[in-house]
Amino acid sequence: MKNNNIYKLERATKDDIELLISYKLASILDYAKNLPKEEIERITNYVKTTIPTQIGDYELVVIDNKKVGCILLEKYEDGILLNELYIDKNYRRKGIGTTILNNILNNNAKVYLWVYKENTPALNLRCVLDCRG
Repeated sequence: MKNNNIYKLERATKDDIELLISYKLASILDYAKNLPKEEIERITNYVKTTIPTQIGDYELVVIDNKKVGCILLEKYEDGILLNELYIDKNYRRKGIGTTILNNILNNNAKVYLWVYKENTPALNLRCVLDCRG
């Protein structure tokens, strides 16, 4: 399943808010370990209030008419900020994220990325981004 043409991007709608909330919470809580209950509640409330305000900026990753992830890109300084890229665990390691990232890199002169220090795959990506320059 490493076919690079297997995904498409679709603009998210209000109907996707709950799905996006679950994606964002999963991506945060997978890497932000040992948080107190109050901090988890604060993060959850933040995510639930910000997703609806950004819904028009999200794109869903779709494979065979199934929503399997999302991406959020934002204009930032003199480039673009890859704010979020989430791929469902069942679809990881199939080349989908790599293909999406290569498309972003090939279409933007500067790409910014922030990651959790525990997110080793993203840290490795940061090294790739820094070395492309």
